[in-house]
Amino acid sequence: MTNNGSVLPWGSPSFCFRLFFFVTCLVPLLYFLSMYEWGLYSDRLHIVTGNLTILLWHWPFGPSYSLEGDVCWDRYRIPGCRLVDQRSLYPSADLVVFHHRELMTGQERLPFHLPRARHQTWVWLSLESPDNNGDLKPFNNVFNWTMSYRRDADFTIPYGKLVPKDRDTGNYSSTQGYIPKNKSPLACWVVSHYNPQQKRSLVYNSLRKSIKVEVYGQLEGRVLAPTNLLPTISRCYFYLAFENSISKDYITEKLWRNAYQAGAVPVVLGPPPDDYMAVAPPNSFIHIEDFPSTTELGNYLSQLILDEERYAGYFAWRRSHQVKLYTDWRERLCSICSQYHILPAQKVYRDLEAWVRWGHKVH
Repeated sequence: MTNNGSVLPWGSPSFCFRLFFFVTCLVPLLYFLSMYEWGLYSDRLHIVTGNLTILLWHWPFGPSYSLEGDVCWDRYRIPGCRLVDQRSLYPSADLVVFHHRELMTGQERLPFHLPRARHQTWVWLSLESPDNNGDLKPFNNVFNWTMSYRRDADFTIPYGKLVPKDRDTGNYSSTQGYIPKNKSPLACWVVSHYNPQQKRSLVYNSLRKSIKVEVYGQLEGRVLAPTNLLPTISRCYFYLAFENSISKDYITEKLWRNAYQAGAVPVVLGPPPDDYMAVAPPNSFIHIEDFPSTTELGNYLSQLILDEERYAGYFAWRRSHQVKLYTDWRERLCSICSQYHILPAQKVYRDLEAWVRWGHKVH
């Protein structure tokens, strides 16, 4: 169209010049975009079909583990997975994992000063509840993936889980054969850091008005040696698996080790019942939210132990399953390679704090 509003005739010199100019600008742009996308794809294709190098920038809480040999294959039979902690390998690392606690305290810093490979992804790692993760705003628009106990994390690393047994290890005709013998205290609770303002403390103080609770730890000055923890709990009918924070999916070793592994029925305080039902068998735990008051909860526990068959039903899962605890950081990190290929290549947590604290989809 000309300045006076008339349309340029097809084939006119001015029209052809503009068309030529448009094509000569468009073609290089399309070529550049296609090559960029192919570069990202080919980088990722190489990673998926070859070895994946995971660099742990710093070990959680200080102590390190041996990474000699092919750790992921030798220990966990995960192929094509190279786990390293040498920062000199940063330029060639496909993923770099950063544990949040050391970043939060200032013990470690993110390597913004170093060039970052085009295909390299950064992973935010934390097993703490939101209450213990501090200010997360400085980490917005930084990380590509998350690694957490949360079921909606990119890499889910639970504190524990129930796994099928290779075979039935007992010849019991009923579930009562799977219950530890010689139980005496009705309920017990092991608490290392007692805070009277926490919800678990308030619930405990209300519940103990209805039933007797044996308490171990700093609160009563009855600290248990690690070797005595499970044997002591096994003598209790119920274990108060009370989490120190009430957060989405935050279910720790208090359920998996202290209750399930020891052989006591867990009375749980934590996320909503649906979160427990997603990871634990039905009728294997007692959630305090299912009772209108601690008095009614206490009455239920007192009556339950009088019905041996009903109480034994809480151990039915022991016939076919056993507890698996995750305590070795190497196993958690190697598991990345099993899930890597199904994750989106282009992703950034623009508001990490919103995802951690409120579970928002923020990428």
